[in-house]
Amino acid sequence: MPFADTPELYRFILTHVLKRINLTADEQARFCSLLSVRKILPRQYLVQQGDVCKYESFVCEGFLRSFYVDDKGNDHTLHFAMEDWWISDATSFIKQVPATRNIVALESSTLLQIDKAGLDVLYAEVPAFERFWRILNENACMAQDQRILNAISMTGAERYEALIKKYPTLEQRMPQKYIASFLGITPVFLSQIRKGNAKPDIK
Repeated sequence: MPFADTPELYRFILTHVLKRINLTADEQARFCSLLSVRKILPRQYLVQQGDVCKYESFVCEGFLRSFYVDDKGNDHTLHFAMEDWWISDATSFIKQVPATRNIVALESSTLLQIDKAGLDVLYAEVPAFERFWRILNENACMAQDQRILNAISMTGAERYEALIKKYPTLEQRMPQKYIASFLGITPVFLSQIRKGNAKPDIK
């Protein structure tokens, strides 16, 4: 069995999957057989801008950040991922084209990965996974829509408060400058928000 050496990782991802779809024991085993374990260190890249994203990665342990570097060298935080989350460059993975973002580990991380060929096999052999990934994509789209709405309807302080309320451990896991970048504000303004000195109407 693929999980003979690390059964806890496979139990973790199966718990995640079975919350969303039903699978037989054989289907669970087939899914696990298509996964590979990868461990990465802090500051190690999972994907680099310009390379092809080869895997969908499920975070078993650790924390990763997705970011874009523009032509001026500015760093823009796009997403982050912690335990029980998936992360990839979706367009690069699906179309097998160069990635438009970087994904780097902020902590030592353990991932379970599936490549494009493995995912295609999974869809063909276990059709329930079409529904599983549809659910993930729908949730991602709704989260992105909410983020856009928050950006135009809430002040920077309100966005920060909503983010920390939703992810209470985020400040312990992601540096302040990256949180500021994710919120679309400056690190100085974020510092003012945290100290309670920010003007309430600034977005």
